[in-house]
Amino acid sequence: MENCVIFSLSSNKKLTKEIVDILGVEEGKISVTHFADGEILIEPQETVRGKHVFIVQSTCGPVNENLMEVLICLDAVKRASCREVTCVMPYFGYARQDRKAKARQPITARLVADLLQAAGADRVVAVDLHASQIQGFFKIPNDNLTAMDMLAQYFRQRKLGEVVVVSPDHGGVTRARKLADGIDDATIAIVDKRRSQPNVAEAMNLIGDVKDKNCIIVDDLVDTGGSLLGCIKILKDHGAKDVYCAAVHGVFSNNAIERIANSGVKEFVVTNTIERDPEELKAVPNLKILSVGMLLAKSIEAIAHSKPISDVYDMFHHE
Repeated sequence: MENCVIFSLSSNKKLTKEIVDILGVEEGKISVTHFADGEILIEPQETVRGKHVFIVQSTCGPVNENLMEVLICLDAVKRASCREVTCVMPYFGYARQDRKAKARQPITARLVADLLQAAGADRVVAVDLHASQIQGFFKIPNDNLTAMDMLAQYFRQRKLGEVVVVSPDHGGVTRARKLADGIDDATIAIVDKRRSQPNVAEAMNLIGDVKDKNCIIVDDLVDTGGSLLGCIKILKDHGAKDVYCAAVHGVFSNNAIERIANSGVKEFVVTNTIERDPEELKAVPNLKILSVGMLLAKSIEAIAHSKPISDVYDMFHHE
């Protein structure tokens, strides 16, 4: 990791600490100042001239502040003559607005991609983008890492018996198939869901057999938890044994944490791409948090040394 520097902005301080500890390097010193009127000033406190800079920041809530921090940091390090800059965004905000679902809607995922490029990003690394085609919004290299291999390893080690991996909608079938492939002899099922308005979903029909089987509902993110509760109910109605949930990004808006605690889910597995207050999570005994620190650290190392990132996933395939 010679001639590289890793900066953490506001949203992933603990995760960045884990990444630099795994890599055995010092975290870059940087000053992040928020003024009373909401303006932001970011100043690296060490030289970046001729170095490969990695900026670690999820654009989770407060979404717009975190996004502006990344853009301003990009401008700062480019003007300070860095050789190359990579944005490591464990959670890429605005990714759900990835198409025009109806007339006059913006495609904000493309807008954010354009903003990052305009600010000077040479590469963007994200974990489980909401839709993999968002990679096509970038003209610069974009690595869409996945935590599915890590989640599969976790459930494989749990030895749950007969498992059905459930996609909560048609769009997540590929994700469900990937997780099922990593769990011995797992099959998949699909919940046919209709969404009447944003953050409000009503589950309709179930495609597949879940009777007397352990179900794992898998999604890229959980926001308000409304879709999740509908899925759990329909699985229980169809005779499912125990219901587990796996999501990469725990957005957890409104009272989602409370909903999960009272959902009847045996275990809810989520990663730490979005940092939560430990006190807040104490109220959810059925929540298990896995770290993407090793995945990101090894990916950063591979990028720094121009090695293939695909080799990184091997560590999740060997017990």
